[in-house]
Amino acid sequence: MKENITKQFKAKRTIDLIGHTPLVEVKCFDVGFCRLFLKLECQNPGGSIKDRIGLSMVEQAEKEGKIQPGDTLIEATAGNTGLGLALAAITKGYKLILVIPDKMSTEKINHLKAMGVETIITRSDVEKGHPEYYQDYAQRLAREIPHSFFINQFNNPANPLAHELSTAPEIWEQTEHKVDAIAVGVGSAGTLKGLTDHFKKVKPDLEIILGDPEGSVLVDYVNGRNLPQAGSWLVEGIGEDFVPDQFNMTLVKKAYSISDAESFATARTLLRKEGILAGSSSGTIISAAVKYAREQKQPKNIVTFVCDSGNKYLTKMYNDFWMIDQGFIKGTENNNLEDLVTRKYSEHTVIAVKPTDTLLNAHSKMKMYEVSQLPVVEENEVIGIIDEWDILTAVENGDETILRKPISDYMSIGVISVSIDDDLSQVVSILKRGYLVIVKKDGRFYGLITKMDYLNYLRRKLK
Repeated sequence: MKENITKQFKAKRTIDLIGHTPLVEVKCFDVGFCRLFLKLECQNPGGSIKDRIGLSMVEQAEKEGKIQPGDTLIEATAGNTGLGLALAAITKGYKLILVIPDKMSTEKINHLKAMGVETIITRSDVEKGHPEYYQDYAQRLAREIPHSFFINQFNNPANPLAHELSTAPEIWEQTEHKVDAIAVGVGSAGTLKGLTDHFKKVKPDLEIILGDPEGSVLVDYVNGRNLPQAGSWLVEGIGEDFVPDQFNMTLVKKAYSISDAESFATARTLLRKEGILAGSSSGTIISAAVKYAREQKQPKNIVTFVCDSGNKYLTKMYNDFWMIDQGFIKGTENNNLEDLVTRKYSEHTVIAVKPTDTLLNAHSKMKMYEVSQLPVVEENEVIGIIDEWDILTAVENGDETILRKPISDYMSIGVISVSIDDDLSQVVSILKRGYLVIVKKDGRFYGLITKMDYLNYLRRKLK
């Protein structure tokens, strides 16, 4: 009996689970007469729509005899294509080197490294033609490394083919052939071309909507304008400073330029109202879909994508402090030092220790929160500061047992504080001396100002 069950059971590999993602309707946005559906590409095993093209490009290279197990695959990616390639590479026995622009989220980089991928971080502030530009860098590596193959998602026919043969037919069937418009973003333009190649055959009047980050040149291209100098944006994975060779405008009817602020706000609304944890590019294309829907005079079924999971952006767009530091969450302007305090003690957001805590505890918190000094708080007041130098001095004789001693024995007690109404120059003076700025309001501990708080404050003013 057991032997028969074993023979009947066909085990699947992880890559066999790519595709066939669900389609859900969401109602947390005002879409007028229309209905809005999201295809949850975040449910692919690697967490994004790029799993489809990663597998497709590797398998096509195998069919054409361009790669053999043990070879090195090389690609330039803003992250998710790299994860899709990593999934295929580790399953099929290839090495993988990825060249990644430095604006990519820490979560994606850590994910790739945990999969054994070699990652090379390069500059995101340079354009095509510069030696540090991530695509040029990757292509150069492929020429230099023996037995390597440059995937080249931007010019690889297997990229759009994956969407023509899987993504598009799935949408067509899931909507029972009643889809009227699809909103997409463009990085390599593979999704756009693949959808176009399928729907121009089965529904040539389908309208494709482009959601593009502010700063990208693609909206201008769609609208027939001269390409401007590209700007910068924080949304990852879509938007370009050039027009990809695979960009197919055949079915593109409208293009919207979406700010980082709107993209992040849309994705955060989706999580809070629908429980869907989506990435930053999803916020961009959902925003575009919503704008398009509101302009319609008759009902339409609109589909767009949750391109990847928001768990790759937890330290960014889903982190309130990061959003505040970037100026995307705005508080009341008080025109005093309160405007520099993003972490308030009354809101339990200040990382602090007690005098009875051990040096080991202080060191653990410094590592966890990536800070070098901590306020020592007792009865809601700062009575000292403990920093890395204090701990180093305490254990300079190599006696590790001292780490179990209380912080009170080694903290600095010369606490310097300011009132919220003091002049900004006092803050700068304290920061230049290497100290945390302890801020008081009505004589009570209110919060901290760090060097980064001061710099973020100036950047927000500049915007």
